[in-house]
Amino acid sequence: MYDLNSEPTNSRQAIKSSTSNSFGALLFGVILLIGAVLVGVMYRGPLSFPVLCPFAIGVFAVACLVYSSVQIADQWNKAVVLRLGKFHALRGPGLFFIIPFIDTIVYWIDTRVLTTAFKAEKTLTKDTVPVDVVAVLFWKVLDPEKAALNVADYQSAINWASQTALRDVIGKTMLSDMLEGRDKISALLQVIIDERTEPWGINVISVEVKDVLIPQALENAMSMQAQADRERQARVILGDSERLVAESFGEAARTYIGNPVALHLRAMNMLYEGLKSNSSIVIVPSSAVESMDLGGLSGMTALTMGIEQRRSEAEIKKPPSGNGANTPSM
Repeated sequence: MYDLNSEPTNSRQAIKSSTSNSFGALLFGVILLIGAVLVGVMYRGPLSFPVLCPFAIGVFAVACLVYSSVQIADQWNKAVVLRLGKFHALRGPGLFFIIPFIDTIVYWIDTRVLTTAFKAEKTLTKDTVPVDVVAVLFWKVLDPEKAALNVADYQSAINWASQTALRDVIGKTMLSDMLEGRDKISALLQVIIDERTEPWGINVISVEVKDVLIPQALENAMSMQAQADRERQARVILGDSERLVAESFGEAARTYIGNPVALHLRAMNMLYEGLKSNSSIVIVPSSAVESMDLGGLSGMTALTMGIEQRRSEAEIKKPPSGNGANTPSM
């Protein structure tokens, strides 16, 4: 979750990475070393101490001026230089010089792509549902001069602009559209935030909606609704299947009406399959027995005995199963 206090509240805090001027410190040390050597050489000569003291002070002052005037900006930084309180120039990256006590560096602006997390808590959608939305903003400073002069703190300003835009979009969007169309919401947020930050020299690259949180009770209700919809669809599919089966049976019945021999053969086959796979006793309605012309009880008995005899013959002809113990050895 994004905490507003975790970000720097003022862009001047970026100075800490660039004011540590190691090159200026090196020049400062070199000048002091040269001055000390010269003072030592002149002290052994005819010059007296009262003459050498101002010279040493001058060397130290020159070293301080050089250290203050030499600046180095990183490849991704731009230095905003004011001269006597007015905007003078943008400096960097690399080595550059300023006039001490006249020029002032007020901002070191990072020109890389930056990210800012923002959120909207307990915001009502168009259908009055409270949601928590978390998003990430990708942006870049295109014009450091505008970012430094047109807004007091562009980092905080872009964060507040993003939050207000997110709340406006949520209030105009239905919950279903928000859950299904995150890409549309992200694109809309990008357009709104970019319009607000363009006068500050900032370009919004993209906005990504990370998560949309809804109340637990509503989440359970939506889950039950989705389950009910799936059950309804399953019942509809089952009903369609039953209808197709009934239509198929109707077509089969119309075929058998005009062909009693086919009906007789089908009934005999069904009875035979039932006796063969399950048991030797099958309960058959008397009307079915008459339609199959089995000859009453004697016909049923003969059919059963015939099936049993065929089953016994099949078991006798079946080769004995074993692990090879009765196999003759070579």
